[in-house]
Amino acid sequence: MLFKPDSTDDEKSTAPRKRSLVSRVLGRMVSLLITLVILGGLGYLGWLAFQPKQNGGGGRGAGARPDLPVPVLAATPQVHDVPVYLDGVGSVKALNTVIVRSQVDGKLLKVKFVEGQDVKKDDVLGEIDPAIYQAQYDQAVATKAKDEALLANQKIDLARYEQLAASNAGSKQQADTQRALVAQQEAIIKADQAQIDNARTTLGYTKIVAPIAGRAGLRQVDQGNIIHASDTTGLVILTLLQPIAVWFSLPQQQIMRVNAAAAKGQLAVDVFGNDGVTVIDTGKLTGIDNQVDPTTGTLKLKAELPNASYQLWPGQFVNVRLKVETLPQVIVVPTSAVQRGPAGTFSYVIGADNIVTAKPVTVTQQNEHEAVIASGLTTSDRVVTTGFANLADGSKVVVGKDDGPPAADLAPRKRSRNPDGKNPDSKRGAQGDGSSKDQGKDQGKDQGKDQGKDQGKDLGKDGQQDGQGKNGEHRGQREHSEGDQKGQTGPTPAAGGEQSGGAPKAQP
Repeated sequence: MLFKPDSTDDEKSTAPRKRSLVSRVLGRMVSLLITLVILGGLGYLGWLAFQPKQNGGGGRGAGARPDLPVPVLAATPQVHDVPVYLDGVGSVKALNTVIVRSQVDGKLLKVKFVEGQDVKKDDVLGEIDPAIYQAQYDQAVATKAKDEALLANQKIDLARYEQLAASNAGSKQQADTQRALVAQQEAIIKADQAQIDNARTTLGYTKIVAPIAGRAGLRQVDQGNIIHASDTTGLVILTLLQPIAVWFSLPQQQIMRVNAAAAKGQLAVDVFGNDGVTVIDTGKLTGIDNQVDPTTGTLKLKAELPNASYQLWPGQFVNVRLKVETLPQVIVVPTSAVQRGPAGTFSYVIGADNIVTAKPVTVTQQNEHEAVIASGLTTSDRVVTTGFANLADGSKVVVGKDDGPPAADLAPRKRSRNPDGKNPDSKRGAQGDGSSKDQGKDQGKDQGKDQGKDQGKDLGKDGQQDGQGKNGEHRGQREHSEGDQKGQTGPTPAAGGEQSGGAPKAQP
């Protein structure tokens, strides 16, 4: 018998499936909601943890009260003479340099100086074998002696001939001829004397002497070698170090200023040391070049310095400043007091009730330390030198005392310990360690349980294999155990916690 199946049976079979689907959706929504709540709580705790650090930076932040006075340092303008300098870069050169060469050829028998020694003028630096030149000198002396003897005989004959000519016993021509022979012999003797002088000078060249006073350099020829007058290196180089010269350059735009200053009198030149701040020597300007270097557009100048302590050395590069004039009795403020804005330079002036006002100023010149003010300030004003970060026109300030820069710690300070040998910071580290353990443990338990149960229920309700549900339970238990372990270990303890508080804690 055919019959139509009752529709109520189908509805009864599909109803459990619908309820299972709804419960699964609701379960996922609940787990998602719990996760969001946990993440939101953790984010809020993190924000609270970082909030004190952001507000505790030491400066005036966005939450600072605008009505509080701004701490600043102030200074009063001073009046005194200010020198005007032109800075340049130059090199040190010896005021006099001589290559000591031999003037004759021969064997170098002795070297009578020490490398780096200060020698005086006409000091003997070396000796050449004088044998040949001594023989030449002796030969010239002997030749002169022979000619002098011949001249003496000729003079006697001249006297005899003149007597005979006077008594008409002899001819006058013979007397005149004898007189010419005597004059000729006298000329020969003068030539002999010149030969003697030449030989004596040549013999003197066998001793090499210092032509100037200075410092000897490195020896170029060793003892025992043959030295020649044509050698380019010579025996040694002498340099005059006291005084010493400095050649430096200035831009061509300063030519008129330098010439005008030089026409008024002697200009002082300062040379700085390696630090660029300390003046190691002061001298005078001795020369200005007669043309500008077209390749660099600079003008060369020469200065002479005493170099009393040998601070300067030939070939050394130095920073130089040339004093061209002095500004008499001008207003001077620290360079830090001059600020620059869109409208130009200005300074904050502290007025009544410690209210600052921005006043425009005109700066004549300035360096890293002080600025010369042409207009805008008086000696009765007080200008702000430090504390511009939170300063504005009309702000109220409190003026502090400049007691000098604070001393910086060259090394970390030693940690103090209690009598029991533990660092007092270890208690705070232990407390932080315990709180981090509790938080990590609770979070690990909650996350592990919720994730494991939800995954197991969903897989079981969908009709999947029971083993997958069990795997979900096992996975949840494993995450739960990892959460417990993380919660118990907690983050890395703070410095001075377990390390300085004795033996480390045992891990469960």
